[in-house]
Formats: sequence, structure tokens, C-alpha cells
Amino acid sequence: MKTLFCLLALLACSSAHAQPVLRFLNWQDYFDSAVIEDFQQSTGIRVEYQGFTTAEELMQAMQSGKAYDVIVPSHFMLKELAGSGRLAPLDTSRLAHYKQLDPWLLSMLAGQPAAKEHAVPYLWGSVGMVVNTTLAQAAYGEALPTSWSLLFEPKQVSRLFNCGVGLIDAPQEVSSLMLNYKGRNPTVSSPRQISKALQPLEPLMPKFAELNNWAYVDALAQGKLCLAMSWGGHALRAIEQNPTLSYVIPDEGAAMYIDTLAIPANAPNPELAYRFIDFMIAPQNAVRNARATRFYAPLPSDSPIMQQFAAEHPMQVMNARQRRVSYLLESLSDDQEAALDGTWQKLKATRP
Repeated sequence: MKTLFCLLALLACSSAHAQPVLRFLNWQDYFDSAVIEDFQQSTGIRVEYQGFTTAEELMQAMQSGKAYDVIVPSHFMLKELAGSGRLAPLDTSRLAHYKQLDPWLLSMLAGQPAAKEHAVPYLWGSVGMVVNTTLAQAAYGEALPTSWSLLFEPKQVSRLFNCGVGLIDAPQEVSSLMLNYKGRNPTVSSPRQISKALQPLEPLMPKFAELNNWAYVDALAQGKLCLAMSWGGHALRAIEQNPTLSYVIPDEGAAMYIDTLAIPANAPNPELAYRFIDFMIAPQNAVRNARATRFYAPLPSDSPIMQQFAAEHPMQVMNARQRRVSYLLESLSDDQEAALDGTWQKLKATRP
């Protein structure tokens, strides 16, 4: 009996001093590992990170019922996540650094369904095109237009398949940009119209050299692609390895997105989640994450820290003209989402 008592006492003591764990579900390599390490050292909280590469993977993880403390959904995913009861309301008064976030970005986020009540900005950026002008122009046979027609007009993109074309595996971004290019608004398009808008991609799908959200970056850097749709941060990663590349925001504009920090409704450690979110949005840490990922920090552009950041990383910052011609990706209804996802899976099934 004495032995059993001692064993139970040891187990209780061990449990009392066990290191708390925060489970973090985020896009692949979408943070500065040194920031996570500093959080662990300063708080004694261990961060258990799991990465994903598509929005579909995040949604599947949330639907699985597995518990995470902090997740990073893009702004247009918040409506569905909150509507299905998968997000906890976020009390921003518990975040000491919330007042230092960019008011312009907060106002944009507040205009999105369920966003203001459930999330804060983490990083943001644009979706444009990466072009290897030398390779692309040689294949195209004349000066390249700075237009989405290079990707969305079958006759134009077919001229570039020999030098390699990449498309991201992101139906929300692709469909929105295609509709915008054609002068249509996805939010007022019927599910049938959204599906129909993607049909021109069907004969092209087997010909894209890359259809993914990560490997295409290395393919661009290695000169295996002359054109690709890309998130801005990924474009800069490729450009750093291959200076012949350039990131282009087409004449018709780019799609902008805001990736956010949110707490799932079934988070086992919401108290730790608030501490982690506040640490991540602290200006010095937000800038460190921006530097590491090549995306943009959620801080006012006229703040000293962001003025210095822009001077050091001019390619990472959208100028006034680029912001003016670009737009925030839309949130879709359940019916629109279902039509889009179904059509996208059928299109992907045509690939060898």
C-alpha cells in the first residue's frame, strides 16, 4: 500500500509539473521558427505544430474533431467555420497588442462575415503571377501582356506550355480571379455560373506542369516553369533563388487575402491560445514572421517599424496603384462552395 501511495504521489507531482502544450495548425512553414522558440522559452509552453498546404486540408482537420488551440484560416474560410460552430468567439480585449494592428486591415476584415468576432489578422498578401520573362517571351513569340489572359485564355496559355506553366491548387483563388477577369463578381454568381466559369480550364488541366501549393516554388526557382499563378510570399521565395523571375500584378488586379489567427470551439487550452496569439501579433514578432515568410505583417504601413520593413523589402509591399486595382477575396455561400469544390475535384481528376 505504501509503495502504491508513493507511486501515485510521484504521478501527481509529475502531472502537476508537466509542460503545457499548445497545438498550432498553420500553413506549411508559415512562421519564423525563432519566434516559436522564443515563445516556448519565455512561457514554458511547448508548441506542437502541424502544417497543411491547402484550404481543404484545414477544413478536413477541423471536421475530424481533432482538437487544436490555434488555427490559421484565410479570411474567406471564417464564414463557414463560424457558421458550423467550429470557432470560439474571440475577446480582443484580452490581446494587449490588438490596438497596434493596422486599422485599414481590421476594417477590411470586419467587412467579412464572422471575421471580426472570431479572428485577428496574422499575415496578408496578394495572388498574382510569377513570370520568367526570358523563357516566357521566347515561347510566346512576342511581348507578353501584363494580363491574366496569359493564364485564362486557352490560346495564350497554350503558347507557354512548352516552357512550363503552374497553377495553384486553390479553387477559391482561381475561380475568383477568373470571374474577376471576365468582369463578374463571384458573390452574385449562381453555383452553376461558378462551375461554368471554370470549364475553360478542363482541356488545360492535364497540361499544367505543376498544380500544387508548394512544389511549384522550387520549379520556378529551377527554371522549370516560365509562368505560374502564385501567392506573393511564395513568389519572393522563388525570386530570391532565381533573380530572372518577376512577380506581376496584372492590369486587371490581384486578389488579396488575410490569413488570420483563430481559436477553435473545442480548443483544449484557450488560455494558452490567447497568450500565443498576443505574442504572434506583437509588432516585433509580426515583422519577424513577415521577414521569414515573405508575406506582409498586419501593422500600419506608416508605423516606424513598417517604414523600415518596406525600405528593406520593397518587393514585399504592394504600392498604392497595386492596392487600388486589387480586391479582397470573397466569402461564398454553402451552395457556391459546394459547386466550386465539386467542379474543382472533377477538373483535378482529368490530370494524369
